[in-house]
Amino acid sequence: MIHHVSLAAHDPQNVAQVLAELMGGRCYPFPGGIADSFIAVSGDAHGTAVEVYPDGMRLRPDGANAVRGERTAPDDEYGPFHLLLSVPTAQTTIEQIGKREGWTTRLCGRGAPGQKPLFHVIEFWLENRVMVEVVPQEMIGDYERRLQFAVLDGMRA
Repeated sequence: MIHHVSLAAHDPQNVAQVLAELMGGRCYPFPGGIADSFIAVSGDAHGTAVEVYPDGMRLRPDGANAVRGERTAPDDEYGPFHLLLSVPTAQTTIEQIGKREGWTTRLCGRGAPGQKPLFHVIEFWLENRVMVEVVPQEMIGDYERRLQFAVLDGMRA
């Protein structure tokens, strides 16, 4: 189980507030001593959270402190990072939040091209550059059923 992830944003506070809203949670300044960073916390029993750092923030190992943050020049606008986040928020509300922020938000099927989708997600592009696949509770069942060893092993056969 993944309990938290981190990502970078142009406006970390706004991105963390939007993620907290989607999760039905709260946004807090990040307690780890990294300036201008925020954390969206779901409040669920698992401690699900998304840490949002300013663009150009890199985490590096540091002797006594275990990790330190340092700012560098931001990289390219896009990268391979994404996450699937199941939320208690309805699809229409997710779409309204995306529209309000001016961020690309769209329902998409996932699976092999030309085949019936295995499951659906709402692509929610934070600041139109970082993809979070948002899935309301009524849609997560297809994903959970299909990402099981028996199903995946059967697809390879």
